[in-house]
Amino acid sequence: MNGYPQRRPTREEIQAAAGGRVPDVIAPGLKVLFCGINPSLYSAAVGHHFARPGNRFWPALHRSGFTPRQLQPWEDGELLEYGLGLTNIVPRATAAASELSYEELLQGGEDLIRKVEQNSPQFLAVLGISAYRRAFKHPQAALGLQAERVGGAAVWVLPNPSGLNAHYQVPDLVRLFAALRQAAG
Repeated sequence: MNGYPQRRPTREEIQAAAGGRVPDVIAPGLKVLFCGINPSLYSAAVGHHFARPGNRFWPALHRSGFTPRQLQPWEDGELLEYGLGLTNIVPRATAAASELSYEELLQGGEDLIRKVEQNSPQFLAVLGISAYRRAFKHPQAALGLQAERVGGAAVWVLPNPSGLNAHYQVPDLVRLFAALRQAAG
């Protein structure tokens, strides 16, 4: 959506974004490729990652030291300057990740492997433990560095930064994101 910094999308624009997509922010050789579960309707309506008000991705990213200032969702393309990128396991926007089928997550995992192989990031940071467990068939996976690699990249699993995920508050996310930042150098 043009002019996102000036206005929020209407309820109708958000609803019309169902099934929409948000373009990847990706380039070869990134330090970290952050991977969400799938775009929210709000993100698809505005065309930028983690755009829904209340999402804690941008504050956690900055406070953990990945960026020198807190970027706004419409500045997501600037992440490339810091060796960072954004993608999703499933590209289809939904009101809630629970609307995704197991098959979509499995297919998304396969597609993500190819994307990582093509772009060779140092780390793939998956933002959502349950989605990671399903998409990569690792039901016992825990947060943090994983034993297996995906498409040649080390895998780091972080909590979903959605404001709907009450299990982790911003200070928790900052601590977990900072551990990844230290590992990525």
